[in-house]
Amino acid sequence: METQTDNTTSGATDCGACAPSCCTTSSTIATVAPNSLAPATILQNVRETYAKAAQKVSAGGIDTTQGSSPLKGADPITRDLYSSSQVAEIPRDAFLASLGCGNPTALARLEPGQIVLDLGSGGGIDVLLSAKRVGPTGKAYGLDMTPEMLSLARENQGKAGVENAEFLEGTIENIPLPDASVDVIISNCVINLSSDKDKVLREAARVLKPGGLFAVSDIVLTRPLPEDVRKSVELWAGCVAGALLVTEYEEKLAAAGFADVTVESTRVYEAEDVKEMVGEGDSSCCGSSAEKQIAAVDGAAMSAFIRARRAA
Repeated sequence: METQTDNTTSGATDCGACAPSCCTTSSTIATVAPNSLAPATILQNVRETYAKAAQKVSAGGIDTTQGSSPLKGADPITRDLYSSSQVAEIPRDAFLASLGCGNPTALARLEPGQIVLDLGSGGGIDVLLSAKRVGPTGKAYGLDMTPEMLSLARENQGKAGVENAEFLEGTIENIPLPDASVDVIISNCVINLSSDKDKVLREAARVLKPGGLFAVSDIVLTRPLPEDVRKSVELWAGCVAGALLVTEYEEKLAAAGFADVTVESTRVYEAEDVKEMVGEGDSSCCGSSAEKQIAAVDGAAMSAFIRARRAA
């Protein structure tokens, strides 16, 4: 999808979902009125962002000369998440298309024979790694709403020779799998992008078997963000403005039917990190208003590994 509505969304749609955002033609980080961030607007922005990321990888437009990270200018959310041994297990394009904030497959302790579902599977990196962990008696599903990402993921699956994986088209608010059909749900910096997180978590609980594991990497907040930051399209597409407070995440999981909830911080983002997220390597780029928004996020956002069990 290539449609752009106006200048307030162009910055978000030109960059990766958790990749650096771009300064717009205005002198500040783009903000929009609250009703402009309607669910349909958020969905369109995220869909376009992922589509462009997939197209860039498929076209060979990723610079792989930037040290351990394959993404030129990669922000602190997406860099250095996978070990060299993990990268060696999967096709290069699956790694290049990864826009996550963690490494759920390394932390979920998958077992042979399990059924795994990755919410927002992108280029397929976590699905392919999971499929290898659960072995031929298990299966890994990937769910994504972006045809371009699904096409890339299936291509990567073919290159990897992985037979026990399947990529499904759909949204994480409406998972196309039966009740109690999955042992483990993973996700990598996707749930925070949803405008209806309660429905996502209810759906996750529905498809998990009793006692099933919810093990996701996500961005969470340690304190509330100011309203103007919440309205920022760039920071939403960069996985910050749509993030929940830790306490909110815990409460929503409990309300959806989960128990034994834990939230483990893996990295707290400071002002310099946030500047990278919004394309502010040059402090003069976007003016004083942007600097105030960056200061507001300083220390408030963190990557976290979130575990819970579906109540029996």
